[in-house]
Order: sequence, then structure tokens, then C-alpha cells
Amino acid sequence: MSIWNRAFDEGLRSGTAASLLSSLVLLAAGRLESGAAYAPTNATSHWLWGRPAFYADRPSLRHTLTGYVIHHGACIFWATLHARATARMAPDPAAAAVAGLATAAVAAVVDYRLTPKRLTPGFEHRLSRCAMTGVYLVFGLGIGLAALAYRRRKRG
Repeated sequence: MSIWNRAFDEGLRSGTAASLLSSLVLLAAGRLESGAAYAPTNATSHWLWGRPAFYADRPSLRHTLTGYVIHHGACIFWATLHARATARMAPDPAAAAVAGLATAAVAAVVDYRLTPKRLTPGFEHRLSRCAMTGVYLVFGLGIGLAALAYRRRKRG
């Protein structure tokens, strides 16, 4: 198996874990900050549906499913890059957490400084910076620790 195939295999798993965990934070933060749990995930669907996605509060196939699929795909993308970049890293929990957080920091910079507004995650329209920081922290820890678990199981 090629190094990129191994990275994708790991990224699929750790990205899925990071996606699920960060989506839970998005739901909780959405409920707390906007009174609508699905609002941050719905906002991500602006990639396809434009500005109306920023105002969608209720769960729907159009906004919630689309937003989640976009978020999930982005998580797998970043987790695959993380897997490739850390392939030779020692299997240490602290190092895995730091590497995951570093991946999340890079993702945040790319998402909000280098990406055109049309392709940002969108939940910045519904959440405070504090809540978004929490989303990225959980995302990073999810990638790092799930990657560690995956590697330990593979060596097992």
C-alpha cells in the first residue's frame, strides 16, 4: 500500500472521529449561542445554497445534510494530511494531541485567512470566536487521538 493510501486509510477513520466530535460541539454551541442547534452545520451548506444557508435554523436535508457532508469531507481531508505529515511520529498520546492541535490550527488559518469567503466553513456566521475555537480544539484532539488509536491498532 502506498504512503498516500495509508494516509487516506487513517484519515478516513480519524477524520470521521474528528467530524463526529466537532459536530457535537457545533450542535451544542449552536443551541447555546443562536438557540438553533443545527444553525452552524446548516451555515456550512452556503457552499451550495448561498446566503440563505446562514439563516437556516431547522434541520433539513437541503442545509443540514449538505452542511454535514461538506464538514465531514473537510475533516477527512485535514486528517489525511495529518496522517501523511505525522507518519513517522512516535505513538505518544501527548505528541498525538499536539500534532492534532497543530493540524487544527493550520486548518483554521487556511479556512479563515487563505480561503475565499465563498468557501469558508460558514459557521462563523452563527457562532462566536470562542465557540469556533472550541470546535477547532475538539476537531484537532479528535484527529490526533483517533490517529493514535488507529496506529496502535494497526501495529497491534
